[in-house]
Amino acid sequence: MEIGFIGLGKMGFPMARRLIEAGHKLTVFDTSKDARDRLVALGAAAASSPKDIADRVETVMASLPSLQASLEVATGPGGVIEGTRVRRFIDLSTVGSRMAVKINDLLAIKNIVQIDSPVSGGVSGAEKGTLAVMVSGPRADFELVKSALDVIGKVFFIGTKPGSGQTMKLANNFLSATAMVATSEAVVMGVKSGLDPAVMIDVINAGSGLNTASRDKFPRSVLPRSFDFGFATGLMVKDVRLAVEEMRALGLSMEVAEAVGRLWEVVIRDEGPESDFTAAIKPIEKAAGVIVGGGKGGSHAAK
Repeated sequence: MEIGFIGLGKMGFPMARRLIEAGHKLTVFDTSKDARDRLVALGAAAASSPKDIADRVETVMASLPSLQASLEVATGPGGVIEGTRVRRFIDLSTVGSRMAVKINDLLAIKNIVQIDSPVSGGVSGAEKGTLAVMVSGPRADFELVKSALDVIGKVFFIGTKPGSGQTMKLANNFLSATAMVATSEAVVMGVKSGLDPAVMIDVINAGSGLNTASRDKFPRSVLPRSFDFGFATGLMVKDVRLAVEEMRALGLSMEVAEAVGRLWEVVIRDEGPESDFTAAIKPIEKAAGVIVGGGKGGSHAAK
């Protein structure tokens, strides 16, 4: 397929690279010239703007960091909406269902189909092509682009209702966010009581407490204290806020979500939006007066 790809960041770049390697003809745009040049070296063509891409191809993908970026790229001045050739816009970003519906409705005025397609699985999933790809949009358009999405990861068709893919993504990331802070609290409790956190993680992973934080994040980024899993606190907080907003918009009272939301607000306040989201354990450690991991024996009281 001829595909336009906008947004060549930590997630977008490996997704675009995989599409090129699979034989698709890519035209790319990013505000970073370096990212554009690296993909051109792999065989992509460079465009000067989202509109430029949308003048050249029928199918445009985007992987962008914020709701505003998605809205502007899709519907703003010089955006995809002004393109003469574009037929469909595949948004791989996480923007929440209400923003997805807004973009869908604006693009529909110009007969451009929006395919809502958020992904989960992090940078490693993007590099390996193992992302969960949650798609909503018209079935016929989905079938046209499915072979390209299959290159990115495991594709799930969520439904035809605009924004359904976003709702699925927010449910997933709410669980991921919950696992991170809940596992942090559990391990900090053990360390405060004198347990070895490495042994704790082994037991949790062999038992019913197993989750993505205990399986992946703690062994790789928390116990070694490298805090380098590859997903920013600011992005996780964005997703948690969107999930809580969506629950409220549906008239739901979600007590766990409210508590998780409060914890992540503390994390972003104390650690900053650019920190790795595995640093979520740090405020919990600080309050308990312990440090988890970082050496033989694995823990010690905070000095």
